[in-house]
Amino acid sequence: MASFSQASEAAFEPLLADRLDEVLRVEQRAYAHPWSHANFLDALHSGYQAQMLVADGYVLGYFVAMKGVDEVHLLNITVAPEFQGQGWARVMLDALALWARGQGVQWLWLEARVSNLRALHVYERYGYRRVGQRKAYYPAGNGQREDAVVMSLPLYP
Repeated sequence: MASFSQASEAAFEPLLADRLDEVLRVEQRAYAHPWSHANFLDALHSGYQAQMLVADGYVLGYFVAMKGVDEVHLLNITVAPEFQGQGWARVMLDALALWARGQGVQWLWLEARVSNLRALHVYERYGYRRVGQRKAYYPAGNGQREDAVVMSLPLYP
């Protein structure tokens, strides 16, 4: 498993269309039902907040978030499989919360697959709380659907 020492410098860069091939390679390794090239292009063309976390030429992860009136909805957050378990998700959640506070919003929202116990644990440790469930929200293969857990985080408790 690849990891980076404290001497390695990770930085956020805008997720731009010319880097989508790199992001799609990560997306396809990370998920059984990945976002498509068109999904990412739609998000970029809509002006959503889209950032990549990179170090030493590697895409460690990325997130895409949509701003609403008084909330930000996290649409996609992914850590490359080879860099999972190293704290990068928390770094990206911190960056998202900082950006959202700068936008003056009150809440962060997200959905996660009910089967994605690792992600649910990360979100709960970060302070997100389960507030609902969306039935048959995600594709699950073989014509099946999977429920999503809806979670929220108040930015100004």
